[in-house]
Amino acid sequence: MAYGLLLLRVVGGLTIFAHGAQKLFGWFGGGGVRGTAGFFENVGFRPPLALAVLAGLGEAGGLLLAAGFLTPLAALGITVVMLNAIAVVHWSKGFFNGNGGFEFPLTIATIAVAVAATGPGRFSIDRAIGWDDNITGLWWAIGVAAVAAAISLLTVATTRRRARVQATATA
Repeated sequence: MAYGLLLLRVVGGLTIFAHGAQKLFGWFGGGGVRGTAGFFENVGFRPPLALAVLAGLGEAGGLLLAAGFLTPLAALGITVVMLNAIAVVHWSKGFFNGNGGFEFPLTIATIAVAVAATGPGRFSIDRAIGWDDNITGLWWAIGVAAVAAAISLLTVATTRRRARVQATATA
């Protein structure tokens, strides 16, 4: 079980970290903070620059997840970003990623919540420093999912306005 959890944490964590690095640093073909802010502005987020940084940091938390360090915090940050992505960008496109759907962000959010439920495992920094006994179980998973959903709803409700493209299409 320890090896399976390590594989899940490392692959899931590094995958989402790469997306955060695209947003924050422009690595791996990403637009960096300014490019991400432009995208966020186009989909109606205000203030786009601050939210681009926060989204990038949430996804960069994949490094924490991969290392098994501050696992619930990493899981929370990742899940918040993925739920926002689902709500704002992917939901209307259906399930499958090939159509721009929510398949990928749902999978990443599920990995994060599952790791919060199981804890980081034997091969983790949290275990090495004795923190993993306090960060496992169903209640952590429920807490991460519930708090992430609340933060996502609050973010969408308070920082997003109708995108210009949609507004001009109906005018």
